[in-house]
Amino acid sequence: MAQAKQQSGYGFSAYLNLIKSNRPFRRLWYSQIVSNFGDWFGILAVYELILNYSGSAMLLGLVIIVKMMSWAVASPYAGYLTDKFNRQNVMVISDVARALIVVGFLFIRSEDLLWLIYPLMALQMMFSALFEPSKSAILPNITKGENLVMANIITSLSWSIIFATGMGIGGIATEFLGTDVVFIVNIISYVISGILIAIARFPDTRNESRAALDKPLKGILDGLSYLRNNHNVLYPALAKGTFTLFFGGLVYMLILLAENVLMMGSIGLGLLYSARGIGTGIGPIIGRRFFSDKTQWLKMIGLGMMFGGVGYFFVSLTTWLPLLLFLVFAAHCASGFNWVMSTVLLQERAADEFRGRVFSSEWLYYTLSQSFSVFLASSILELNADWLSEVIAGFSVILIAIGFFWWMFQKKLESQASMVSPSNHDGT
Repeated sequence: MAQAKQQSGYGFSAYLNLIKSNRPFRRLWYSQIVSNFGDWFGILAVYELILNYSGSAMLLGLVIIVKMMSWAVASPYAGYLTDKFNRQNVMVISDVARALIVVGFLFIRSEDLLWLIYPLMALQMMFSALFEPSKSAILPNITKGENLVMANIITSLSWSIIFATGMGIGGIATEFLGTDVVFIVNIISYVISGILIAIARFPDTRNESRAALDKPLKGILDGLSYLRNNHNVLYPALAKGTFTLFFGGLVYMLILLAENVLMMGSIGLGLLYSARGIGTGIGPIIGRRFFSDKTQWLKMIGLGMMFGGVGYFFVSLTTWLPLLLFLVFAAHCASGFNWVMSTVLLQERAADEFRGRVFSSEWLYYTLSQSFSVFLASSILELNADWLSEVIAGFSVILIAIGFFWWMFQKKLESQASMVSPSNHDGT
């Protein structure tokens, strides 16, 4: 009977009960759904503006670079602000600011004004860099234990579903309704998100004196020192960025795979990205059922890297679409589980007063790693586009090697920890 009750915690009803019973989480989740959907709409409209007024692939690529680098530049200061001020207010201000920024896109009516896209995009991403650490940092204050794991799985699954469907719907809306309508939808999504967060009640349990955060530079450096001195927080903070050092380039190369190998263009990319999104959403659900021991999660992240690398290695060997979709799905199951595992470990291990800076540091490393990965892959393929299969295989093998070393390193740390007896500690 007890076993049946325990197993029921892994079923759909457990996730549904969390949404029904936890009003603060429900409103935070609703705000994420609305704003994420608006984000996918908005970015497609930005791409359409560039293609309509210039048709330049270079300008299109520049938008992606501006997105990543703006987030990276803003991350250290964003984490400091997240820890200094009330996180609920920070999220509301971020939504209001992003809504006003997107209004600026409505004024781009000619090629002469196309340059406005880049500062507007940079500002939008900077406020997103402020919003995301606040959301991640506040989640442990409204959910605990297994509910925290389920809450992260729900948000990951929601992102995946929106990713798999939002780009398709956004593309249709952009084509038939025009970019202005799509931008207005994006604006409204931020406004609704801000209202949902503003009417929620989020507890603030931080103990650190706000006087310790009066000096921004010292506050940022204190956050880095906290990470350096707390390895149980540092290692999960490095997980996503280490994974994407070569995984990010593999995801980027799906675009070229759809265009140059499958010869299916946007339809092929849509199918591959849908498989990616579904895998990212399903992976954490499967992982929670079979790997419930959190003490093993850091080691399992290494296995996830290896599994993701193996999936993409076989992607390099086939052009049969059904098999490609399955392999991408499987690889991103591992990616999704690793994302949720590392997030939960950070939320549970990081002290509340440092949590914003911890998550912003994680995002900084992740963003820089992804930029490096995409830049490296695109630079190699710029030399010879026919090397696509070989580059995918090469990136996959390196990812497998990184995963193996991560797994061995964490296994060694785990072994050393188990050999330390309580008598060795003096309590200082």
